[in-house]
Amino acid sequence: MQDSRKYTGIVEDCCCDYETVDSVNGAVLHPLLQELVTTPFFRYFKVKLWCDCPFWPDDGMCKLRDCSVCECPENEFPEPFKKLMQNQNGLPSDDLKCQEGNPQGAVDRTLDSKAFRGWVEVDNPWTQDDETDNSEMTYVNLQLNPERYTGYTGPSARRIWDAIYSENCPKYTSGEICQEKRVLYKLISGMHSSISIHIASDYLLDETKNLWGDNLELMYDRVLRYPDRVRNLYFTFLFVLRAVTKATNYLEQAEYNTGNLEEDLKAQSLMRQLLYNPKLQTACPLPFDEAKLWQGQSGPELKQEIQKHFRNISALMDCVGCEKCRLWGKLQVLGLGTALKILFSVDGKNHPNQPLQLQRNEVIALMNLLNRLSESVKLVHEIGPSVEKTMEGFTSEPGSQEISLWQRVWEAVRGLHIPRVIHPST
Repeated sequence: MQDSRKYTGIVEDCCCDYETVDSVNGAVLHPLLQELVTTPFFRYFKVKLWCDCPFWPDDGMCKLRDCSVCECPENEFPEPFKKLMQNQNGLPSDDLKCQEGNPQGAVDRTLDSKAFRGWVEVDNPWTQDDETDNSEMTYVNLQLNPERYTGYTGPSARRIWDAIYSENCPKYTSGEICQEKRVLYKLISGMHSSISIHIASDYLLDETKNLWGDNLELMYDRVLRYPDRVRNLYFTFLFVLRAVTKATNYLEQAEYNTGNLEEDLKAQSLMRQLLYNPKLQTACPLPFDEAKLWQGQSGPELKQEIQKHFRNISALMDCVGCEKCRLWGKLQVLGLGTALKILFSVDGKNHPNQPLQLQRNEVIALMNLLNRLSESVKLVHEIGPSVEKTMEGFTSEPGSQEISLWQRVWEAVRGLHIPRVIHPST
């Protein structure tokens, strides 16, 4: 595998190389993040699901029931949440339908009034949603609503990405655009690549059998065949990682309190293990150097322009016609917005009296986004070279029409003993 590495050297515009990213991610970040996001504190995300698209009539169509999001029954989240949600009606009952038929998916109900104390309600200047408007928010258990293929395709889905790139994030060519605008494009492209990888790696292979697994052809077609998309994925991962490490003092001292002492201590311990991991600090102490941006007289004006573009991208998430896609789109855009807020909206040198303040929801979005990016980087590293080699071999050979290209790719990669598991949906 190492002999066929396609991506080597320093990740463009970052301070860490591909080999180090793959090593540290596989050994440290991925296992820690996978465990962290399953703890009660990081499991719930507050989101405004029912929104009118501000740009065009919402005509999105979904083919599968997996488009829909399971909102949490009222007795599943802490008492303080209920007060925040008192103006909201129609919460579904606590039954197995809401748990997608999986009783193990239910959250521990031993939560008390101390849950999430000490967290502020402040709006994020980089995103469109008013995160303090609790009357329109609902709480969703992310573990019961995984990011996966939903059948959301066609013009409605394409129009979202077209609007993001053409109106708010024009593609750049080398030397024709400033670094700050290039950063915005690469962040969106990297997030887009990550989303595509998750859809391809948790794909509905056979609807009649409810069989889910890897669609390697789709992964190749959407991401792996485009080196710039893979590079932008690594860039976005390092950018978000830098935001997390920059917020170390805040994240270490935050109260991850849900009333479940054992799980809360676990969340706090995992967070500290991530923030102070010696291997990460030694191998990649500064993943991205934000100090290089916004220099010169036009810096403040440029920041306002890019902030406006990102807010528009955030608003476009209300136009996503699939609930589950909207949920994960909003979460990941808020995660990126939180990273931008950490790196660019609080400057300790120029504004020492402006301390970093994050909402609970921002921290949840930030860490879940980092986990999503970590998963994508790991997948690209582990199976990317084999998929590329196999696909390139098949596309150069006259294949049998009796067997789909995806089946041939899967069988070839499986023959290389790469441990990817096809599993039924729960």
